[in-house]
Amino acid sequence: MRVVLDTGILLGALITSGTPPDLIYRAWRKKAFELVTSEWQLEEFRRVSRYPKLRKYLKPAEAGALVNGLRHQATLLQELPKLELSPDPDDNPILATAIAGGAAYLVTGDRRGLLFLGKVESVQIVTARAFADLLGLSSAD
Repeated sequence: MRVVLDTGILLGALITSGTPPDLIYRAWRKKAFELVTSEWQLEEFRRVSRYPKLRKYLKPAEAGALVNGLRHQATLLQELPKLELSPDPDDNPILATAIAGGAAYLVTGDRRGLLFLGKVESVQIVTARAFADLLGLSSAD
C-alpha cells in the first residue's frame, strides 16, 4: 500500500513521541507500508523545519536524518503534474504527489483544506488517527 504523509505529519512525528504521526512514521520504518514523497515535499520540509517557531522543538540533526531517510527509503518523485484540485493552491503539490505516486492514502491534519476534500481520484484523504487505526497502531505498539 502506497501512502503520502503530508509535511505536517512528518513534522509531528519528530516533535511528539507516541502520537499518531510518530506511530505511523515508525510503522513506515518497519516497512508496514510504502511511503511516497517528492523533491517538492523534501524542499518544503527543509524550509518549514527551519521556521523559528519550530526550531525549539526540532533538532536540525533529526530533521536532516528524516529527509535522508525519505530520500533513500521512500519512493521519491522528481517531477509532479500540475494540478488545480484544491481550493488552497498550496495543497496542490501534495495532492499531485499522492496521485502521481499511486497512493491509496494521503495522511494529513489539514482539516480546512485537504481533509475537506475527502477523496481525490483514487486517493483517500484521512487523519493520522484514522490511518493509525487502519494500521492497527496504538501507543502500546
